[in-house]
Amino acid sequence: MRHQKKTIKLGRTAEHRKALLANQICSLIEHQRIQTTLAKAKAVRPLAEKMVTLGKNGSIHARRTALAVLRQKDAVKKLFDDIAQRSAERNGGYTRIIRLGRRKSDSAPMAFIEWVDAEQGVEEKPAKEKKAKRKGAEPKPQQKSPEREEPQPEEPKHKEPTAKEEKPATPPAEEPKPKRRRWFGRSSDDEK
Repeated sequence: MRHQKKTIKLGRTAEHRKALLANQICSLIEHQRIQTTLAKAKAVRPLAEKMVTLGKNGSIHARRTALAVLRQKDAVKKLFDDIAQRSAERNGGYTRIIRLGRRKSDSAPMAFIEWVDAEQGVEEKPAKEKKAKRKGAEPKPQQKSPEREEPQPEEPKHKEPTAKEEKPATPPAEEPKPKRRRWFGRSSDDEK
């Protein structure tokens, strides 16, 4: 039974956990939406909602209590002046958690946590196009280096064109090389 074990530990000491949650709430106040793991989002939600309730109260004592938890004056000011005013009519449920799926590196479940009454102007930055990681995927254009051209000897005018000279000036299309497979940095016998 888990009676009276409400605190989500997050594998941290009490001081580390308090600092982590305070920083997460300050980032949420500043950016209106943050991406984090699902466990951290679930741990941030109750504390963030308590901070909004303090902001709606608006007294000096409430402001000092919020400052003791959050430890950042700018975040407390924005909380009391902006976020609490937007949530004045709401009786609770100031945040929402949106699940995103699993993180690629360690398969941790990820989520957005955001204010329900946030302005609609919050948008994601456009994703940059990814470049090819392989060296041979896209050949780079070679720059002409300023080299001194050597004069070529003149050919006699009465000479007939040979088979080499009749070929077009464009080189034939090269076949793509087979993929080089590396296994733990060892090269195979056929690559030598």
